Amino acid sequence: MRQPDEESFRRFAVEHAARLRRSAYLCCGDWHLAEDLMQATMIKIYRAWSRVQKDDSLVNYSRTVLLRTWLDEKRRPWRRSEQSSAAVPEQVDEAPGPADSPDRLWARELVHKGLLRLPPRQRAVLVLRYFDDLSVAETAEVMGCSEGTVKSQTARGLDALRASVSRLVGRVAS
Repeated sequence: MRQPDEESFRRFAVEHAARLRRSAYLCCGDWHLAEDLMQATMIKIYRAWSRVQKDDSLVNYSRTVLLRTWLDEKRRPWRRSEQSSAAVPEQVDEAPGPADSPDRLWARELVHKGLLRLPPRQRAVLVLRYFDDLSVAETAEVMGCSEGTVKSQTARGLDALRASVSRLVGRVAS
């Protein structure tokens, strides 16, 4: 890659990597997998940089690549058979940050758990619409579907998220 292209890619990566990682986390629910997905997305963008950097919708292109990378990861058979453990073998710093009140942490965790229970496309639509603040048209472009599909997946996803959060709150209250 030519030096100016290398520098422009580096600027893009520094500016957008954290946002892509957060979107990946909201989709997959695992910070380590989110990091892997973000890195795989950046590698794919790097390989196509000479073709895509001239495009005005580079941010949408990166979201599309991330979304497709995540969906491909979900389809891998070895991923389905992987067992996760509730106990993490690491020491975690339990001290909350100044903006982390117990109510905010509880609500954030509750919404995230509810989000992880949604089907992948509904989850992706909600992440793109409400966490990445994309319009219906932009979400349709990123997902490669019609605006009507985005609207219906959003409505179904919000209904399913409400039901999931209600069930989770019912468990906590019991």
